[in-house]
Amino acid sequence: MDPDCAICRAPASHACDCEAKGLEAAVQQAEHQMMESVYTEIRCWVRAHAQDYILEYFRLLTDRRKAAHQQHVEQLTATAYHYYHSPPHPSELQAAQTTLKRGIDEDWKSSVQRYPEVLQYFFGLVEMNLPPDEDPAVKDPPLSAMNGARKAHRRSSTIAAESAHERARARRTPPPPTIERRTPAPPPMHAIGGIVGNPMGNPMAPAPRSTRRQQGGFRPPTAPPQSFYGY
Repeated sequence: MDPDCAICRAPASHACDCEAKGLEAAVQQAEHQMMESVYTEIRCWVRAHAQDYILEYFRLLTDRRKAAHQQHVEQLTATAYHYYHSPPHPSELQAAQTTLKRGIDEDWKSSVQRYPEVLQYFFGLVEMNLPPDEDPAVKDPPLSAMNGARKAHRRSSTIAAESAHERARARRTPPPPTIERRTPAPPPMHAIGGIVGNPMGNPMAPAPRSTRRQQGGFRPPTAPPQSFYGY
């Protein structure tokens, strides 16, 4: 004998969807209560490391470009003194400076355009561990009617590729002064309250210190081929 609907009291033969809708609402509520802080922590960790990678990649591009620019200016100067015994014409220096500025803008644009790829990479380092079905906590949870419901402790997420030393120190690659208004580097650790407990806090902050076991390593940025620079 099948029981009546626990919500609308309709007979089981009516096959109403009240209980299914109620279960879906309960799942969403439990997910919000137990997982929201995990989502926030993962999001902040991924964003901070992706930003560090992009800024380091941009620094590599600009260092190469500035070195090529300096070599070009020295060549202009040597040529001018060799043929004319005078400094290079101001228009030549201005043209070289304009080319450098245009190249730096292109470097920044190409760096920012890598955010989707880099974000996906760091999200891919996050691991979520689920207990096996044979785990005693799964097969016989301590939620009997005699003992009353006990609040479950959420399973921890494992975030790879970071050590406690990395979490403790300040961000390694602050942004160049000219682009602070667009993607500022994360603030120092001592300037932040706990981001997990304050979802409205600084979204660019790194994840707080955690006792979770870390694995893996940080992938170094890759510089473009030498032919990228047109000098």
